[in-house]
Amino acid sequence: MLILECMKVKISCIFNFYLWNLFCTMFNAEEFLETVPHSSGVYRMFNAANIIIYIGKARDLKKRLSQYFLKEVNSIKTKTLVSHIDHIEFTVTFSESEALILECNLIKQYLPKYNILLRDDKSYPFIFMSEGKHPRIESHRGARREKGEYFGPYPSSGAVRESLHLLQKIFPIRQCADSVYKSRTRPCLQYQIGRCLAPCVASICDDKYYQEQVELVRMFLSGRNQQVMQDLIAKMESYSEDLEFEKAAIVRDQITALRKVQEQQNVSGDISLSMDILGATFADGFACVHVLFIRDGKILGTRSYFPKLPLEASKNEILLSFMGQFYLNAHTERHIPNEIICDIEDGDDVKDLEKAIKEAIGRQIRITNSVRTERAKYLRLAEANAVASLKAKLEHKNTLRERTDALEELLDISGIERMECFDISHTMGENTVASMVVFDRDGPNTKDYRRFNISGITPGDDFAAMHQALTRRFSHKEWSFPDILFIDGGLGQLHEAENIIAELLKEDTSSKAPLIIGVAKGEGRKEGLETLIMGYTHEEYNLDLDNPALQLVLHIRDESHRFAITGHRNKRDKARVTSSIQDIPGIGAKRRQALFKYFGGLREIVGASVDEISKVPGISKELAQIIYDNLHS
Repeated sequence: MLILECMKVKISCIFNFYLWNLFCTMFNAEEFLETVPHSSGVYRMFNAANIIIYIGKARDLKKRLSQYFLKEVNSIKTKTLVSHIDHIEFTVTFSESEALILECNLIKQYLPKYNILLRDDKSYPFIFMSEGKHPRIESHRGARREKGEYFGPYPSSGAVRESLHLLQKIFPIRQCADSVYKSRTRPCLQYQIGRCLAPCVASICDDKYYQEQVELVRMFLSGRNQQVMQDLIAKMESYSEDLEFEKAAIVRDQITALRKVQEQQNVSGDISLSMDILGATFADGFACVHVLFIRDGKILGTRSYFPKLPLEASKNEILLSFMGQFYLNAHTERHIPNEIICDIEDGDDVKDLEKAIKEAIGRQIRITNSVRTERAKYLRLAEANAVASLKAKLEHKNTLRERTDALEELLDISGIERMECFDISHTMGENTVASMVVFDRDGPNTKDYRRFNISGITPGDDFAAMHQALTRRFSHKEWSFPDILFIDGGLGQLHEAENIIAELLKEDTSSKAPLIIGVAKGEGRKEGLETLIMGYTHEEYNLDLDNPALQLVLHIRDESHRFAITGHRNKRDKARVTSSIQDIPGIGAKRRQALFKYFGGLREIVGASVDEISKVPGISKELAQIIYDNLHS
């Protein structure tokens, strides 16, 4: 939408230049540069396959693009980039900030090979407070469909869990699901240990006191900590004057716990109420940006980001690219603080970024690089965390690559780039789900993970489930082909994979067959006793648990198992809360309500005959037959 506005409202002009020379296939830079104006804008470089390989912005397009084609270029990245250029397109804009916004949106859309890429598309978690007589608080991520209040965002789900845990100690508000709350007749363990007021049991809970606690939670999550503290102190004094010492003691404990939390979260010294502190480092082709989030004078948490680097990049480039993609593509305005502190060189690019963020969110922000006292201490802390996080990341990457090399040596192959693993999960044959996880030399490639809902098979038939999952996977010609295909199972599962691959190769002779390996569980299902069974030859390998190759296989297998079970549990839980009557044609909300009022529950409806169902107001004999057939099919 922002791109369309930039193109239409600002009357940006797009110039496309394609060079097709019958005698020379090299890009003609001189001829192209004659068409480029001295204006601000964004340019896109394409390779011979018409794929965007680089996106950049410039104050002066002609001057900037001319720098790529100088006779003496020292940058390895620039030399490599220019050697792959087939043609260039550019968009003229009226301002540098407009160009920066357009550049960030295009980078997010196309993910060019030679740009610094921040691949962080997860939504941020919030703390959600529901509506109703007895509101609940819980962690929330995703679309805000349910009515209530959302507090946040928080940097990570761990920060939300920690906050909820602290809130439960201070304010005894329920955190259970509505289904649990409505079905309970006796208080749970949380009430017994003093962490819930048990609103599920009317005879125990004082509704007025519960609403007072809800209001305190609302103020606390909104950052009005001092007001919460003052209200609690006033309440404690009031109870003491009325000689209600037990209630005064409860409030006193709340005040003590709240003070401890404030001591842990409050920032000391002259620190802005709303700010992000960025520490950045890079080594061995990898970069890390560690962000310290401070909101309303409290440290919400920290998070490390690992943007993808193209060949080489300076610290300045990393920070500028990160801030542009992170703040201009924020999910909500509340992600952006009043001040951003980082060790970046002053320049026009920083001013352009400040202006672009201001235009995007409608308020001023400040990017600061010269700090002292407390700010300098927190900046050093962020940079130290960035170094530590990158070191841990590199060690993990090296371990994964060593394990991949060991697997290549074991199998006597080379150049493994993509490994896939399949697993099946179900409960007594119901809600069967198949998982596909993908690993490369750097570990899990989560964006390529897939789940398949299995249907139309005999319940519990794992062989048929695997056959359906593999058939559906290889029907997607657009997905990259694996070098190794792991199957979580023995010979039976392996045969299904062999048959699918054989059929595939008959239809597509140009494809190279992946190496198929079955991972059979050992005696007693103990880890380390697995047997690797090679496809077609059925040669078996029994490796020690300290073997790096087996460690990689088990890592992939366990990840596939986790992903399958998670999908199956979600499907099973959804089926439990969804009435089978909802899927019957002709049964709307009113008739469904009438059925439940008449019979009292789903089990009674299933046990009823056609004649009994037809006695429900609004249900004819024909509709009763349809209901009966659907429930007993």
